Amino acid sequence: MTMVIGVRFRTAGKIYYFGTKDIEFRRGDHVIVETARGVEYGTVVLPNMEVDDGKITPPLKNVIRKATSDDDEREKRNREKEKDAYKVCQEKIRKHGLEMKLINAEYTFDNNKVLFYFTADGRVDFRELVKDLASVFRTRIELRQVGVRDETKILGGMGICGRPLCCHSYLSDFAPVSIKMAKEQSLSLNPAKISGICGRLMCCLQNEAQVYEELNRKLPRVGDSVTTPDGLKGEVRETNVLKQLVKVVVEVDDEKELREYAVSELKFKPRNKKEKDNDNKGDKGGRKGKNKDNKGKKSNEEIKEEQELEELERLEQNDGRSKLDDD
Repeated sequence: MTMVIGVRFRTAGKIYYFGTKDIEFRRGDHVIVETARGVEYGTVVLPNMEVDDGKITPPLKNVIRKATSDDDEREKRNREKEKDAYKVCQEKIRKHGLEMKLINAEYTFDNNKVLFYFTADGRVDFRELVKDLASVFRTRIELRQVGVRDETKILGGMGICGRPLCCHSYLSDFAPVSIKMAKEQSLSLNPAKISGICGRLMCCLQNEAQVYEELNRKLPRVGDSVTTPDGLKGEVRETNVLKQLVKVVVEVDDEKELREYAVSELKFKPRNKKEKDNDNKGDKGGRKGKNKDNKGKKSNEEIKEEQELEELERLEQNDGRSKLDDD
């Protein structure tokens, strides 16, 4: 076991461990530490604690010191300098005619390096730009191309829920998100309704994914045959995942009725995880097949929506890990 503290360098950023040097730290304290990109100013989010040696990526570096009032002032000046650096870089990008969108400028605490984050549709030859910037700032320059999720994490904003974006406020890592999660939660598969402002599937789909998956496993499929508590056999017409209720069409006195039952009252063959996964694969293939057979019968809006959904799935599979952190 080793005594460490957890430090962040940006809001909702990755947490890094550092040795304490027998100094007592509290949550919210500012510290000066040495990182892979130089001396940095960070915030303690996990005060002194013991962790297993296996959870630490060697070599473990110790905190240099607690931040002083002079360090706080220097960090404040760096944040002001970043605004000027951003403007200069914007001008240089226009001068060189590069197809790139500048997102942020960031000074290391010791001013040993200036990092510029940008997005672009493809690879960008920015060698001349780097030389130009180095002649202006007289320090090391790094241009880092990031994805649209990282862009949104840096800039922040409000989600369609009316709250600050999860990635900007508390999510330190991007968890994998899939269309399957939206299906499990019976959400509309309209791409506009399940995508965040970054244009990717909303991170919050992950929040309740496991709960919905477990609840869905207890329910029969729509179209399954079930036996009701009063001995009637019927067909499932609709399910309510959260309330665990099932609407069943039963035949009573030669007339069909729609009745609602708690899933615990019904008798049916429950699905296991393997069957559920196979259903999802089948649904995906079935949807594609149906699109092909009925394309002429679908409206242009429906066809476009399905194409956008397939593009969303492709983008999710191609999205790599965050480029914001130095490991």
